[in-house]
Amino acid sequence: MAADVMVCKGLHKRYGDVVAVDDVGFRIAEGETYGLLGPNGAGKTTTISMIVGILERDAGEVLLCGRDHTVNDVAGKALVGYVPQELALYPDLTGRENLRFFASLYGLARGAAKARVAEALEVIGLADRAKDLVKEYSGGMKRRLNIGLGLLHRPRLLVLDEPTAGVDPQSRNAILESVERLAGEGIGVLYTTHYMEEAERLCDRVGIIDLGRLQAEGTPHELVGMVGEHDRITFTADGDPAEVVRALEGLPAVRQAGTRDGVIDLLVDDAPAVLPRLLEAASRAGTAVRSVEVRRPNLESVFLHLTGKALRD
Repeated sequence: MAADVMVCKGLHKRYGDVVAVDDVGFRIAEGETYGLLGPNGAGKTTTISMIVGILERDAGEVLLCGRDHTVNDVAGKALVGYVPQELALYPDLTGRENLRFFASLYGLARGAAKARVAEALEVIGLADRAKDLVKEYSGGMKRRLNIGLGLLHRPRLLVLDEPTAGVDPQSRNAILESVERLAGEGIGVLYTTHYMEEAERLCDRVGIIDLGRLQAEGTPHELVGMVGEHDRITFTADGDPAEVVRALEGLPAVRQAGTRDGVIDLLVDDAPAVLPRLLEAASRAGTAVRSVEVRRPNLESVFLHLTGKALRD
């Protein structure tokens, strides 16, 4: 079993009468990507700030690689690569020069800095643009370079706060591929996003935070199972839809069957497994199925169920 790179317990933060974070705790293992999802104002940024050590917590603890981490823990901060939403780049320097400058701030010796800069450029896919001025970069390239800054010291935990916000689809995919590669190399990743499909693609486990509290946590599959929603299958077919419904509604996996504007709607358990039996039953009823659409519950369903909001709210 992979060791934990970060464990937080009982995190609490209050601003006057407002409780921003209330008893939040979770853990991230080596090579694991953990998604922290929540609507705006849910407490994500405050939680992250306490984890990386830039905000004093009112209560709780943060352990990095087994050691207690606080705002005064300089050695602990060296274990973290923090990539905030705001870009921290010098536009009149090249991509390589930006990385070299930040490597010097980390105190890396010249030989080590050269190797780390080259390594970061490869990971973020900017090796071929390293000599270009940052002011000539696209928004997506700047985001990727910003991630590179957080990798220079080879952190054990990489914190990415909405790294794809406002970028083009090509750069977004490049960022996601970089995150997948880093997790594959054993880095623990804490990832926040307003794009549910990113969480479904990247995250081994997800925590959903709202009103300052962690409302649910688990793998995407486990979270979807909590909601208890069924898969939905929609058929368009020749013949009498009511006859097809009568043929299908008696099957064990079919929870609900009905027609709407000549379209057959079914709620079923495990649509991929039961679909062949449904098509066979429809055929026996003398119906030719023209089209099939399958919609399965996903993290968006879970999020709406738990928070009553869309992720971007």
